[in-house]
Amino acid sequence: MQTETFDRSTMRVRDFWTSIVLLAVSLFFLWRTSLLPFFKADAAGVESGRWYNSAALIPYGIFGCLLVLSFVLLVIALRDGAAARALASAGRIADHGEARRVVCLSVMLIAYICALVPRVDFTVSSALLIVALIWGFHENRGRAMLLATGLIALPACYALIANFEQASWTKPHDDDWVALATLLVMIAAMLRETAGRPDVRRVMRITPVVAILVPAFLTIAMAFGFRQNVPNRSGLLFSAIEYHYYVSLKPLFRGK
Repeated sequence: MQTETFDRSTMRVRDFWTSIVLLAVSLFFLWRTSLLPFFKADAAGVESGRWYNSAALIPYGIFGCLLVLSFVLLVIALRDGAAARALASAGRIADHGEARRVVCLSVMLIAYICALVPRVDFTVSSALLIVALIWGFHENRGRAMLLATGLIALPACYALIANFEQASWTKPHDDDWVALATLLVMIAAMLRETAGRPDVRRVMRITPVVAILVPAFLTIAMAFGFRQNVPNRSGLLFSAIEYHYYVSLKPLFRGK
């Protein structure tokens, strides 16, 4: 019973800090999205007053939902009294290994948002982040956490160094291949580390599939369903998907 209480208390403290971070991130990106034109949108390079053609539509939806989620998480944590426990233990955060967890999570998010998304194929960079988060934080193991953080920071640093200028972001570059190779290495390391552990084998086995399919489906839905701009359209995977959509798939529906 004491273990259950401790685990619940620890979880609520983490929920509190997580909600604060999500709140700050969602508010920041909602502010940045507000700078995009909403009622004066561009559709295929032509100015249009149709709001559903605006590039701000999808970010408003994503970060609006994230804002709601952060408020829900914060309310749950506050009702359990997590705020007082979190602030009281803030000075002793390193003693519980929370400092390493917070630093690793921050490095992953900064590498993903600031380095990978603008320069690397969205599906590859998002799959890299998803695998790193699940592998590194599923069991809160220090070694896996540090390895996952290092592997996601590697292609991020390469992308920053090789393609720092904004003019080179939308051109095909070798940073896509570096990120893809890093993703394969991370998946191999994760599967190897958990191969002899039947308790987590099933979770880790489906992680690579989910990590690739979810961002790929989101990108396809944004680009071809909602006609929205997607990050780095010239990325390694999306450029191939876009080519085959217009050249191979779309003519079939037209009977050509």
